[in-house]
Amino acid sequence: MLSIARWMMRGLPYAAGGAALAGLVPWLFWMSAAIAGLVTLRQGMASALPVILAAGLPAGWWWVQGDVIPLATLLLVTLMGVVLRERLRWSEALISGSLAGAAMVQLGVFLPPGGSQALLDQLSQSSPEAQRMLEELTRQGISTEALATLIVGGVSGIIVLLLAVACLAMARGWQSGLYNPGGFREEFHSLRLAPRELVTLVVLGILGSLLALPGLAILAWVPLLIAGIALIHGIIGLKGMKGLWLVIFYVLLITTWPTILIVLLLALIDTFADFRTRLARSV
Repeated sequence: MLSIARWMMRGLPYAAGGAALAGLVPWLFWMSAAIAGLVTLRQGMASALPVILAAGLPAGWWWVQGDVIPLATLLLVTLMGVVLRERLRWSEALISGSLAGAAMVQLGVFLPPGGSQALLDQLSQSSPEAQRMLEELTRQGISTEALATLIVGGVSGIIVLLLAVACLAMARGWQSGLYNPGGFREEFHSLRLAPRELVTLVVLGILGSLLALPGLAILAWVPLLIAGIALIHGIIGLKGMKGLWLVIFYVLLITTWPTILIVLLLALIDTFADFRTRLARSV
């Protein structure tokens, strides 16, 4: 992958062409977003604008076809890349991405054409069991349309934000490999939320719940989750443990909800305890 990044950075025409071609191929939009992120991180948004536009053209075409995920991912990667380049703090980049993602959820960007009611109608027609379940929810006074909007928008928002973070991490890894070997590993392993940033996320989550802004309430916790993942990476790195432990960790993270809660709790405590600094002293 690093050889691809090296070829892309030979000049803006190479990067723009690569981003456009990757964006046209189904399921390769993440590569297009990562290329745009790499140029943004290295040269700034103004210089990277031709590459961003080149990536945005196929992403916009997919949006017209009914798939908003490529365009949303590109926008989030670009925003977080600009913040990371200017502020040099992953935590601030993640918070900005969460706010932008929450705005997308609230605006209904991730809802299918026709809204959630069209999705419910299709679900009812395809499965008698689903129809009975929806009728039962309606009898209980639950708005199925609002529930579907929350689920579809919230889940899509989380997936797109995590995907955008992964694309930005790939771009940062490329940048590190080309210009500062080992820099990304050190940067990510040291990622930790400052107390004021944690308070900001808590306030945003509470406001989202009180003001009926589900996008904000759901996505406000993503930076804390990423900080927890960085904590695990940092501890494994400090201990010199084998990569198999990371594989086990990610399998548990993806397949079990308790692991996610534990990671969130560890990240919260780490904001005040700074486990990695304490561990480094004892190594």
